[in-house]
Amino acid sequence: MAAPKKGRSAGAQSKPWRSLALILIAIVALTGGMFASGNTTPRLGIDLAGGTSITLRAVPERGQESAINKANMDTAVSIMERRVNGLGVSEAEVQTQGNDNIIVNIPKGTNSKQAREQVGTTAKLYFRPVLATEVSGAAASPSPSTSSSPSAGASGGTGDKAGDKTGEKATSTGSATPSATASPQGRAVTDGLKADATPSAGSTASSSPKTSASPSPSASSGSGGDATAKLQAQYAALDCTKKDVRATAGKGVKPTDPTVACGQNSQGQWQKYLLGPAGVDGTDVKKAQAVFNTQTAAGWTVTMEFTSKGAKKFADITGKLAQNQSPQNQFAIVLDGNVVSDPYVSQALTGGNAEITGRFSQEEAQSLANMLSYGALPLTFKEDSVTTVTAALGGDQLHAGLIAGAIGLALVVIYLLVFYRGLSVIAIPSLLVSAILTYTIMALLGPAIGFALNLPAVCGAIVAIGITADSFIVFFERIRDEIREGRSLRPAVERAWPRARRTILVSDFVSFLAAAVLFIVTVGKVQGFAFTLGLTTVLDVVVVFLFTKPLMTILARRKFFANGHKWSGLDPKALGAKPPLRRTRRPSGPAAGPVETKEA
Repeated sequence: MAAPKKGRSAGAQSKPWRSLALILIAIVALTGGMFASGNTTPRLGIDLAGGTSITLRAVPERGQESAINKANMDTAVSIMERRVNGLGVSEAEVQTQGNDNIIVNIPKGTNSKQAREQVGTTAKLYFRPVLATEVSGAAASPSPSTSSSPSAGASGGTGDKAGDKTGEKATSTGSATPSATASPQGRAVTDGLKADATPSAGSTASSSPKTSASPSPSASSGSGGDATAKLQAQYAALDCTKKDVRATAGKGVKPTDPTVACGQNSQGQWQKYLLGPAGVDGTDVKKAQAVFNTQTAAGWTVTMEFTSKGAKKFADITGKLAQNQSPQNQFAIVLDGNVVSDPYVSQALTGGNAEITGRFSQEEAQSLANMLSYGALPLTFKEDSVTTVTAALGGDQLHAGLIAGAIGLALVVIYLLVFYRGLSVIAIPSLLVSAILTYTIMALLGPAIGFALNLPAVCGAIVAIGITADSFIVFFERIRDEIREGRSLRPAVERAWPRARRTILVSDFVSFLAAAVLFIVTVGKVQGFAFTLGLTTVLDVVVVFLFTKPLMTILARRKFFANGHKWSGLDPKALGAKPPLRRTRRPSGPAAGPVETKEA
């Protein structure tokens, strides 16, 4: 039998302190990061903090099953986030789960009925002619109306576009390039190849703002005149700097009726709009995407391809708008009552394709393309489940979960003290280290990835106590088996570890695999259980390898454990150990008799 390599035992003995130092550094770093970031407690889910959780399932139109894809789902999430933020909700969460589910978590203090109406309906996208616009809050000076909108029958003056995205325009492709002229609002829609219009000095953010003339009603009487007067009053009173006003402006208005709306320009200023009836629906947009134009200096642009019906509508509305002066040569792209873009036109676009150009960044171009695409998505969303929890009920659930965890931990500690006695000095600190790592990581994952501790996640943490304790028990029992075979403690620890290590890794792998499968195939709150179970299983391996085993190696040198004190949990007599066998030295010479053995 080959002799063990010299120095192996000494090398093994020197490593425990390194492992303990490593895990201590990790604990200090995580704890310091937790306090430095100010996130000293884990984020609580809706079922513990109180609020409303809505699970929506995407349903495609017949023959459009491929519409359920990552790009479309991400776009839907973006739109729903805008809706929730429009309600003035803070700390709301909107995220995809699985391939066709969206989870919307809205904290307490929100009208759950209004929230369900906002996030559960398909977004509506329209192209409306602009009648008047100005920076919200700017003082308007009356002036005679300049021209009449051909589609609305109302008129408006030049709008203040000082803070708008200058240099943007939408163009159709495949035609000769017309000359482009700068406009006060700084956006253009032209036909043919693109070239950014250079904004005039009056369109810069530092210039004195211009205010739009109050739109005058067309010559009419009766209910029509009353409706126009009411619309004018709404526009005059509209203050888009207020969040609650933006959330309701233009909501519930039929596409065939004029309306008011709000939008934000590139300077961060809120503008208000008076808009005519919709000329093009979002469903008339066949495709929209952000592209980088290498043929001209336009940079990032947004291209639109219309359906055959949409191409005709778009040609009609752009032909009418091109005859007007600013701002009535603009059309507003309105999504959920908010203006996301308002390019101007110089001539009719008849090619069925258009491109919005301007000083877009890649992110801005992609955002606008997503919004344009959403209006054409053949997707609707159905509620799979809605859970509303009051703050009081959530607090009770959290309290009950903490009590359950404390009871489970206490039972494990009692078990360790009764059956393993002195070895509990190793097991209990190991549980404490695992708890510290779990707590700090959960606290840091809240702001990092939006992790929220819900009731099933608390259950996963409670189950993890048993999994962690099981790893200690496997290791301790392997050591006891070696002592029963007659070995002293220090060799018993080193011989028991490889066998215990394999068992622990296999057991934890099975638990982690179950958690991973559960996380992938489920949605909603069950994922919280799976995530916590997987996290604590990984931490169990870290704690056993870097803390429990090194600490056991160090304590095995102490007389209390090495001599098998009756309270150490490693008493050879209590374990029924076999006495060690000693062999007498074999006599030398040919007359040597048989070897005798005797018990020590």
